[in-house]
Amino acid sequence: MIAWKPIIGILTILVVSAIVAFAGSQGSVAISTIPLFAICASVGFILHWAVFIPSYLLQTEHYFDLTGALSYISTITLAAYLHPLLDLRGLIICVLISIWAVRLGSFLFMRIKRAGQDRRFIESKTRFWQFLYIWTMGGAWVFITMAAGLAAITSMTQRPLGIFAIAGVFLWLVGFSIEVVADRQKTKFRQLPENADHFITSGLWAYSRHPNYFGEILLWLGITVIALPTLVGWQYVTLISPIFVALLLIKVSGVRLLEADGKDRWGSDPNYQYYVNNTPLLVPFIGKR
Repeated sequence: MIAWKPIIGILTILVVSAIVAFAGSQGSVAISTIPLFAICASVGFILHWAVFIPSYLLQTEHYFDLTGALSYISTITLAAYLHPLLDLRGLIICVLISIWAVRLGSFLFMRIKRAGQDRRFIESKTRFWQFLYIWTMGGAWVFITMAAGLAAITSMTQRPLGIFAIAGVFLWLVGFSIEVVADRQKTKFRQLPENADHFITSGLWAYSRHPNYFGEILLWLGITVIALPTLVGWQYVTLISPIFVALLLIKVSGVRLLEADGKDRWGSDPNYQYYVNNTPLLVPFIGKR
């Protein structure tokens, strides 16, 4: 029986991505009449589909996050290389995205190697269309997440750096720092044998149940703020970038899956119930249940 749900999902992803690609191309420089923004939009999808083939044949998910990181780096490298006159704003965005991609990609890759598997893919990696849907979503994750930043990198509009650039870099630095510190704290916590069946409540995790995801949303908001002054016309559609990141992490992956897993493992534990009821889900000091 044909699995129509993931097929429809794939088509939906491609249509939405095509709309964003069309909108973001309005103010883009062109390479042989083709907007550079549109060319770069395809990179993440091509790489994800290319790696999907051996991944499905070998029934492995080990290279999913690494492919994502390489897609980010490949996309901005291509954009920077093909742009006839890359300005300082575009260069800053390229550097910030590269730093984030190298750090997170290597961190997630090594985590999966240590764990032996990624629980997100246990069932889906044996189902062709479901697995292809996830890898296609990976391509969309790369493109839409960085859409605003990519619009600035490929833009014909060049403006002096100002308050938006300063504010955006500040947000990126804060968000990146939070994500790195939170990941390191949890990694060290997990390395202790006595914590094998326990949940972390120390460090940044005392102020948010998912501080790493809060940091990620914040840093992509920073990229969008840096890019904002260069956007024109339909390019404002790319402001969906940080919203997409937040929705993906909160409603699709990340937070939703970890909250469900935590409830299954420690839902009857009074200490866990206290932690959940007194610690914000995402933003520190905001949203206590």
